[in-house]
Formats: sequence, structure tokens, C-alpha cells
Amino acid sequence: MIVISDNAVKEIKRIQDSDPANSSAVVRVQVAGGGCSGMSYKLGFENEAPKETDKVFERDGVKVVVDSKSFLFLSGTELDFSGGLNGTGFTFNNPNAKRTCGCGSSFSV
Repeated sequence: MIVISDNAVKEIKRIQDSDPANSSAVVRVQVAGGGCSGMSYKLGFENEAPKETDKVFERDGVKVVVDSKSFLFLSGTELDFSGGLNGTGFTFNNPNAKRTCGCGSSFSV
């Protein structure tokens, strides 16, 4: 399961409302090789229908889609959004990560 925080829901809806191209888009979360710690998170809007093998998680009308390979590394992760002075952006609270880089954008398992 992927948990979508209240703050993430609010920010995704704000982005969808501000850009007509994203109004009905889903959020795709992926894991790719690279980054300081070996694996990095990718997040973006997608207007294509989820594939049959994708995992779909929904909260308050916001859909997050994860491919089955990435889900192996993301199971139990919380997608959050931080708008504070220390940095603005989406964050991943991943219980599977054994090590993360200083900026939190890459991890290893």
C-alpha cells in the first residue's frame, strides 16, 4: 500500500486545478536506478490509463499509480508534501529504505 498524506492530496489537487492538462491526470510514482544512494524516486502526472499490472491507490479523488517493479521498493511508503522553509516538495517516507542521501531524493534497500 502507498499512503497519501493530507498535504500531498492538497498539493496534487492544487496542481491539477492550476493546469488544465493535469486536471484528470493520475500521479505516477516510480523507482529508478541512480542518485547518491543507488535508487531514486520519480514522480509525475500522467494522462494515460493505468496499465493492468499497475497498483492504483486513491485518496479523496487523488490517484497514485505505481508499476509492479517499483512497488517492490515502495510498499508501505507515505507520499507527503512539505511546504516549509527547509524545502518545498514531495517527500517519500519509505520504511524499506536502509539508507538515504542528505536531500532525501535517493535511497538504497
